[in-house]
Amino acid sequence: MSTCAPSGPAGAGDVLDVLGVGFGPSNLGLAIALAEHGDAAEAAGRRLTARFLERQPRFGWHRGMLIDDATMRISYLKDLVTLRNPTSPFSFLSYLHDRGRLVDFINYGSSMPSRLEFHDYLEWAAAAFASQVDYGSEVVTIEPEVGAAGSADSGVEVLTVVARSAAGEVRHRARNVVVATGLTPQLPPGVVAGERIWHSRDLLHRAPSVAGTTPRRVAVVGAGQSAAEVADFLHRTFPAAEVCAIFSRYGYSPADDSPFANRIFDPGAVDDFFDASDDAKRRILGYHANTNYSVVDPELITDLYRRHYHERVAGTERLRILNLTRVGDVVETDDRVELALESVVDGSRDVVSVDLVVFATGYRSSDPLRLLPALAGTCRRDPAGRLRIGRDYRVETDPELRAGVYVQGATEHSHGISSTLLSNVAVRSGEIVASIATPAAIAAAPVGGNGVDLAELRGAR
Repeated sequence: MSTCAPSGPAGAGDVLDVLGVGFGPSNLGLAIALAEHGDAAEAAGRRLTARFLERQPRFGWHRGMLIDDATMRISYLKDLVTLRNPTSPFSFLSYLHDRGRLVDFINYGSSMPSRLEFHDYLEWAAAAFASQVDYGSEVVTIEPEVGAAGSADSGVEVLTVVARSAAGEVRHRARNVVVATGLTPQLPPGVVAGERIWHSRDLLHRAPSVAGTTPRRVAVVGAGQSAAEVADFLHRTFPAAEVCAIFSRYGYSPADDSPFANRIFDPGAVDDFFDASDDAKRRILGYHANTNYSVVDPELITDLYRRHYHERVAGTERLRILNLTRVGDVVETDDRVELALESVVDGSRDVVSVDLVVFATGYRSSDPLRLLPALAGTCRRDPAGRLRIGRDYRVETDPELRAGVYVQGATEHSHGISSTLLSNVAVRSGEIVASIATPAAIAAAPVGGNGVDLAELRGAR
């Protein structure tokens, strides 16, 4: 993608308008929204300045699960921009046009691209902001800069973000921080990842190390989409191995992606959820958990069942379904993993020895306050101890903290089920930019800034 060169990072003494912690799809969407806001602000000669810090050495989104034939479960129209700005040059359709595949995708006949293609789209969009992102830079802590406006009682208007990279420690100053550190892989209590114990996120990173061997038996723990995809992948990749799918249900449950149920992912559903009572929030999440949690694409369920059935008919059952089963103790030795399995029905126990086990047991949202220990006391919480977050995704704080702390992702309790998903990235990014871009913030920004010039970007195409 062709784009102009941004003016570069702010100097050590400069104060950024926005500092993004993490540069996955959420903050990439924010970077685009900031750049497009710059088009509107150009008339005033002002542009919000922004920089992003990303721990990974390059852009990546669930690289360990980019299985060749895995498809997205949402429409390409729920890309980084279309629901907010259908004319954006950062849309999925613009990407297809730039790659010379627009007609081919139309002929493909599906609104859901492969996961591999969507990742390529994200990389394509991220390339335009390379000069605004410090890759290989891990944020250590975020500190208040007391009296930054020149008086001892002025409160906290600027935050200092301390990051560590191969070059050493770097400190950035910002009026607003947007924390989007993604999801943390979750393993069952007592289970520790190892050479033969993996989380599903590492599937494609670790599988090549096994490719030269001949595993006899592998296990997959979990009942959701990732678990089914892992079972399918291992079954195809190791044709001599027995693949044990272990879950406490009778079988994989289909995802509800019917039109009415999908309204739970609409931008308007965020307003409904945010305004609902705590009891109503719990009920809404319960009603529609089967749109996202521990559910599988029906076509994949059918494929796995038919494969399992045909193997039973042939007397060569490699895909074993160990349903109504829980995993207890997990012990890794030099050459195998011992799994203690417990029946959900009668509590009986058995031990299965496998060459490796993959836990597709999901993720949890990262705690945004982990990076803000000095500010934790100023952040307000609800009776359940969860962060109070405004409709604009800004953490509610005591009045003395006037710098903005925004959160992307860890907001399911306040904004609903789409908080950790791609469905609302485009609209949410625009809402956060609108909140940050007050007249005072625009006036404080230096001329030019370090954003991407969208007018020049369009001209370059």
